[in-house]
Amino acid sequence: MTNKIHIYTDGACSGNPGKGGYGIVMEWVGTSYVKEFSEGYRHTTNNRMELLAVIVALEKITRKGLEVVVYSDSKYVVDAVEKKWLMGWQKKGFKGKKNEDLWRRFFVVYRKHAISFQWVKGHNNHPQNERCDSLAVLASQRENLKRDTFFEKENKREGTNTIFAK
Repeated sequence: MTNKIHIYTDGACSGNPGKGGYGIVMEWVGTSYVKEFSEGYRHTTNNRMELLAVIVALEKITRKGLEVVVYSDSKYVVDAVEKKWLMGWQKKGFKGKKNEDLWRRFFVVYRKHAISFQWVKGHNNHPQNERCDSLAVLASQRENLKRDTFFEKENKREGTNTIFAK
C-alpha cells in the first residue's frame, strides 16, 4: 500500500449560470480502493462546480500524511493553485475575487494535505476525467437539486438572478 491518493474531478453546467453538478473519482494508489461522488445544484456556474469538486474530494480524506494529486481539466482551478495566484488572493482577503466563499473553503482544506495539481485536457478520452464528466452531468440532471445559496444570493444582489425560466 502507498500513501498516495489520486483525485479526478470535473464540473458541469447546463447554461452558465444554470443547472450544474460535479463529479469526483478518488483512487488510493496501489490498491483497488476507488470511491465516486457527485452532487447537483439548481443554479450555479461551471467554475463553481469545478472548484467545489476539488474541495469536496479533499474534505473526504480522513487520513493524515497522504500525498494527494488532483487531476482536473479546469485551468481556472489548476492555475490558481500551481501558479500561486491563490496565495496572493488570500493575502488580499480574496477581495474582488469571484467564488470567494469557495476559495476560502478551499484554502482551509488545502493546508491540511500535501497536494499537487495536474491539468488534463477535457473530453480527450482520459478514463477518469470522462467518468467525472458523466457523474457531473448526471448530477446536474437530477430532481430536487441542491441550492448554491451563496451564488444565488450574490446574483440576486447584483440583479442578475436567472433562476426562473422565461
